Amino acid sequence: MTIASGAQSPTARVRVLVPRLLRSALDALERVENAESLDRVVTPVQKAVRALPLGGLRDVLHGRQLGHPLHPVLVQVPMGAWLSAAALDFVPGAGRPARFLVGLGTLAALPAALAGWADWAEQHEQQMRTGLVHAAANVTAVSLYGASFVARGRRPVLGRALGLGGLASASAGGFIGGHLAYRQAAGANKTEPVPHLVAPGWHRLGPVAELTPGKPVRWMLGEVPVVAVRGEDGTVDVLADRCSHLAGPLSEGTVEDGCVTCPWHGSVFRLADGSVAKGPATAPQPSFETRIDADGTVAVRLPGAG
Repeated sequence: MTIASGAQSPTARVRVLVPRLLRSALDALERVENAESLDRVVTPVQKAVRALPLGGLRDVLHGRQLGHPLHPVLVQVPMGAWLSAAALDFVPGAGRPARFLVGLGTLAALPAALAGWADWAEQHEQQMRTGLVHAAANVTAVSLYGASFVARGRRPVLGRALGLGGLASASAGGFIGGHLAYRQAAGANKTEPVPHLVAPGWHRLGPVAELTPGKPVRWMLGEVPVVAVRGEDGTVDVLADRCSHLAGPLSEGTVEDGCVTCPWHGSVFRLADGSVAKGPATAPQPSFETRIDADGTVAVRLPGAG
């Protein structure tokens, strides 16, 4: 059978439709991240999350010990369980294991959500607006899967239908989460480019006489801002100035007990080596070797750079 002139084949229509749908979804997310009206919800929810008495668990939820956010790791369990349940729904006689996987995924979603909320409360406005929609999609998914687990006991057809609805919601939440992670760089290490922007060898920064002990000072190393802190013993520590969490200026923070605290979200870094003493940051600050030349100028280089 030939296709009439001017008509499109089903394959051609799909090639046209899918990019349009994706573009519409991206446009919608861009409107969400710029929707200041959402701040009326964001602000009280952020305060509530920050007020949770999590103690040292908060750093665990951020993933400080892991070296990167914990939330994406925890998400693998519910998504894997739910996808497996969806596959089993098409296997005759697999109702019980499918129901078990639905229940497992629903329970595993709770710690994943807690880690996500902990990260969300320490992001900037555009990320939190998008994150709110991401959370809404995931809450819908968990609710549908919870209802699916209950329904599967006596009404398996309804249970499978609710599970498919939950999978659709979770997939939408995953799409939005990808936008957060890769388009808006939520959770990404903001200092990763620094070692690639600094040439090997020693670089002169400024006179040590400009440094007051215990007071952070911002200097420029080419196009890279750094923070220099002079100790009471005369030694100088130098770190990348922009916080690895959300690029806050460490030079505007406070110095105490050999650490500098970011003024934006409270991440704490050890001056000696840039390691993270307290989150929400998970990646260390790039740290520089230092020396003071004969004329009193502070010079730095990346560790191991010739």
